[in-house]
Amino acid sequence: MLICVTNRKLCKDDFLGRINQIAAGKPQAIVLREKDLNLSEYEKMAVAIDTICKKNQVALIISQNIEVAVKMKHPNVQLSMDNLRKYQNEIKKFKNIGASVHSVAEAEEAQKLGATYLVAGHIFPTDCKKGVAPRGLTFLKEVCDAATIPVFAIGGITRERLAKVLQTGAAGGCIMSEAMICEKPERLAGDYKNFLEKI
Repeated sequence: MLICVTNRKLCKDDFLGRINQIAAGKPQAIVLREKDLNLSEYEKMAVAIDTICKKNQVALIISQNIEVAVKMKHPNVQLSMDNLRKYQNEIKKFKNIGASVHSVAEAEEAQKLGATYLVAGHIFPTDCKKGVAPRGLTFLKEVCDAATIPVFAIGGITRERLAKVLQTGAAGGCIMSEAMICEKPERLAGDYKNFLEKI
């Protein structure tokens, strides 16, 4: 299963047009990241992308901005551990609650705090985390073994690496850079699926 993560600063073409193409390819979900936007800017973008996602029947996940998700009555949020701890009262309003974890201890804590899935990373070297050592597949397997909810890997995910990720027990992977720069975004999710089916 593939989750696409946005980063409009990597996108060289029309951002919303690319999101529309990605959604048409049917990934499991699209995470609206865009950390630098203020709340009103983020909300405006979230509303626009939510329309695209609903049209294509793809889940949109609101990243960190829980105020926007509450206002939109949106069912899906992705939170840091700090925000998962901070918004314990608010998360009861959501159906799908993701937590970004960087250790087995955080994975165990996130489950107790109400997370319904985990994003563990970063697993492989990635330009997004230059100079920071990846945690690797052994770490990912340890998180999967400790978790009773789905775990998605993030960081340096490619088709070949996703195959190794799935062998650890993970439910899938998250990709950002490739989603934002690939030549045929509408084929991205299908290409991953086809690759995995052939091995």
